[in-house]
Amino acid sequence: MPDFIFKGKVYYNPVQLVMEQIGGVWKMPILWRLKYHTMRYGELRNDIPHISDKMLTTQLRELEADGYVHRQVYAVVPPKTEYSLTEKGREVIPLITQIREYGNQLIEKENKKL
Repeated sequence: MPDFIFKGKVYYNPVQLVMEQIGGVWKMPILWRLKYHTMRYGELRNDIPHISDKMLTTQLRELEADGYVHRQVYAVVPPKTEYSLTEKGREVIPLITQIREYGNQLIEKENKKL
């Protein structure tokens, strides 16, 4: 496949593009938790072990900028912010499901070796 430009950046294949948008340690777990319902920031932080506030904020901003997550801010005291999946975010859930299933298969195979 020839190189292509997406949002001003050169990519060498479509997998590279997708992994940049949803890959890494935290983006898929965030998307996975939003698949059925809207969550507040604190709920996400409490539900995702080991993620720092800074990392959660960064990942949510990137997912929002790439169109996977919708951020709704309510003008109340104390401030209330909710996160939900966009249509694009819902479209990626089957892919994440397949990746999770493959990961579980790898874990299961490794555990059988022990």
